[in-house]
Amino acid sequence: MSEPVNAVSMTERAAALIEELKATFGPLIFVQSGGCCDGSAPMCFQEGDFLLGPGDLLLGEIAGCPYYMDQDLYERWGKPRLLIDCAPGSGDSFSIEGTRGMHFIARTQSVVISRPTTG
Repeated sequence: MSEPVNAVSMTERAAALIEELKATFGPLIFVQSGGCCDGSAPMCFQEGDFLLGPGDLLLGEIAGCPYYMDQDLYERWGKPRLLIDCAPGSGDSFSIEGTRGMHFIARTQSVVISRPTTG
């Protein structure tokens, strides 16, 4: 993998949730794929539970966790800087913050990417 492009940061609320998840699940990884399921919403996995591919670009780290984004998606969105936040409501995915009734949100200057709340 290449050097991070330093294009991701987080809110205090997201940092608190990430620290809580790390205390329960151990090292984490974030992936924003732009693919199926929840589309381009950020997804959080235990380290080692998601296989990265050659198109996954390391944007940086949040709370000590690597954050990857599909390189084609990154280019299509005009190489944005992302701000990761969280909100109540579980997404329809395998992302582990759903165990807390929360979902992560990726914000850019003009776009908010979020999984829909279920239930």
